[in-house]
Amino acid sequence: MVAMHSDPRFDQLRRSLMRFVLPVSVGFLAWYLLYVLMSAYARDVMSTVLFGDVNVALVFGILQFVSTFGIAIMYARYADRKVDPLADDLRAELAGAPAGSSAGRMGGRA
Repeated sequence: MVAMHSDPRFDQLRRSLMRFVLPVSVGFLAWYLLYVLMSAYARDVMSTVLFGDVNVALVFGILQFVSTFGIAIMYARYADRKVDPLADDLRAELAGAPAGSSAGRMGGRA
């Protein structure tokens, strides 16, 4: 198992994961920080009524949820394309099955 950490495919798997996780995490944290800072220091802007009882702060708050679910959906698609195939091959090799076999996903269950 320790030998797998020095395998170039494991490095590729880590890089592939970080290629998505790092920029999206930084972007989301910046987006969240903007929301918090504007709520604390730009109360006049955040209390601007857009229509009815809906103000900018409420829209920002709802967009936090929308962006969270959007990121989750984007990650699931990215992982299916880029991360899971590499992880499945490495997992199968560690388990002793040939690469590309059905033993990769779901712990070998079909």
